[in-house]
Amino acid sequence: MPIVVRIDVELAKRKMSVGEFAERVGITPANVAVLKNGRAKAVRFNTLDAMCRVLHCQPGDLLEWVDDDDASAGAERGVGGEESP
Repeated sequence: MPIVVRIDVELAKRKMSVGEFAERVGITPANVAVLKNGRAKAVRFNTLDAMCRVLHCQPGDLLEWVDDDDASAGAERGVGGEESP
């Protein structure tokens, strides 16, 4: 997927747990996990707004677009946490 979610990076910077983050944003820890693991198909703007408010960051700090070609090349080289077949 060309959109990479960087919530884990922002949480680590702030030493904030997933549970605390979920509670403050108003979503379940399971939904935070779906976002963090890249399984989300969409994010509502009001949820993105709440995440940015809680983390005092910009949407671009949480979401990054990655070119499919770059992502595929990285996966073939074993870069980015994905293993090649």
